[in-house]
Amino acid sequence: MSNPVAVVLAAGKGTRMKSDRPKVLFEALGRHLIDYVIDSLQRAGVERILVVVGYRGDDVRRALAGHRGVEFVEQSQQLGTGHAVQVCRGQLDGHDGPVLIVAGDSPLIQSDSVRRLLGEYQADCPACILGTLHKADPSGLGRILRDESGRFLGIVEDKDATDSQRQITEVNMSTYVFHGPDLLHALQRLRADNRQQEYYLTDCPGILRAEGKDVRALAVLQPCEALSVNTLDELAVVENELRRLGHFHA
Repeated sequence: MSNPVAVVLAAGKGTRMKSDRPKVLFEALGRHLIDYVIDSLQRAGVERILVVVGYRGDDVRRALAGHRGVEFVEQSQQLGTGHAVQVCRGQLDGHDGPVLIVAGDSPLIQSDSVRRLLGEYQADCPACILGTLHKADPSGLGRILRDESGRFLGIVEDKDATDSQRQITEVNMSTYVFHGPDLLHALQRLRADNRQQEYYLTDCPGILRAEGKDVRALAVLQPCEALSVNTLDELAVVENELRRLGHFHA
């Protein structure tokens, strides 16, 4: 298997944080949120990491200058998560191995989970694996739909879900492993025909599945990985969880 490449989505502003700082540069226990993400990826054996920057990208570049193996890709307009990965096409072209995609504001991503997703990929190279988890209160999150035999069918967003679909506890956490060429193929087929007029990465698994490709959802993420940071209250919860996991103030 060729070495994995990671794409870390770090272009967002984080308007609900009531600050003009890029969200990934907020600190938990004295370290930037994105530092934890990069550490976890590197502990899992990922040596090449593409960080997609946009809003105040120079600040993010400066903050990550000390990390080895990190390359920066500019997303000058924020047109959705799918567009954020599309801007990496030049860097991913010709890469025939796994591409791991994670959010830069999810400091509790665990290297064990990354290893398990990459291990599943290595076993038989599916087109896409979604890292999922079961959450006692899944409200607000996209639910994973499966057929009677447990195979992945698709993702339904909370606002579009029926009452019975809202009972599903398995949720999408925006953590993916794609086969590189299949990812580039799906990105070409993304359409921005939604209210936000954005390109959604969540559409890529469905595009590949509709073409008969092997798309899987693997519930390997741990409960703590459901914690991302959108508000200052959530930042406090994440800090407590990092402390519980043995991280100390830098």
